[in-house]
Amino acid sequence: MKLNDKTILITGAAGGIGMRVTQRLVRAGAKVAMLDRNGDALEKIRLELADAPGEARAFPVDLLDRESRDEALRQAQQACGTFDLVINNAGMLSFRPFAEEDPVLLERMIQLNLATPMLIIRALLPDMLEKGQGRIVNIGSTFGSIGFGWFAAYSASKAGLRGLSEALRRELGGSGIGVSYIAPRAVRTPLNGDRVMRMAEATGMNMDDPEWVADQIVAAIEKGRKEVYLGFPESLFVRINALLPRLVDLAVAGQMRVMGKFAREG
Repeated sequence: MKLNDKTILITGAAGGIGMRVTQRLVRAGAKVAMLDRNGDALEKIRLELADAPGEARAFPVDLLDRESRDEALRQAQQACGTFDLVINNAGMLSFRPFAEEDPVLLERMIQLNLATPMLIIRALLPDMLEKGQGRIVNIGSTFGSIGFGWFAAYSASKAGLRGLSEALRRELGGSGIGVSYIAPRAVRTPLNGDRVMRMAEATGMNMDDPEWVADQIVAAIEKGRKEVYLGFPESLFVRINALLPRLVDLAVAGQMRVMGKFAREG
């Protein structure tokens, strides 16, 4: 997909990855509708990109509020027209023992990481189908294919997003609408708090720079790739886990014990 003159919607546009992806899209000449709850950050991004070839438009919204989300989508469609590309990037995580998870947080995480992308796609897909072309991009995680202890709810939500992407890709075959699932490994962004960062250092967990991750996401969009796992050897472990999950159980057992010490701090 050539990005010049394309209309694009991205959620989580003010976040560590979303902001950088947005910058690349607008500088490539795209018209981008930015959705995020941080309105001040969106306005800052919009002003920074004012001289870029494309255009960034800000739509502050709490994606967990149905009425606010529906209104933001309506305004974005009115401002931009039918979208050529929809990027579901917004998300949240929790790093703690599952037995100690806040039930309210669990519901919010499933809502934001899985149900919200489904609802956004449902709202925008009919117009895309009528146009007969476009792409849906869901930003997942390696944890969506390799379920990690202490991130159980997050892993489950991203596994659901991966399943949604696979099912829609098959359902929309021949429609002109492509579906991409792009799964980074851990990324150095504010989404990963202090405990996660200290745990990553203690366990030797690989973490990528968000600039590099944004480059890979945009490259995957331009190439129309269907499923992308970022980072080695994690991308290999995804394949091994699909075939021999009990082998991966053994391989990560020691890491789980170390991770648990940090998870229980929360």
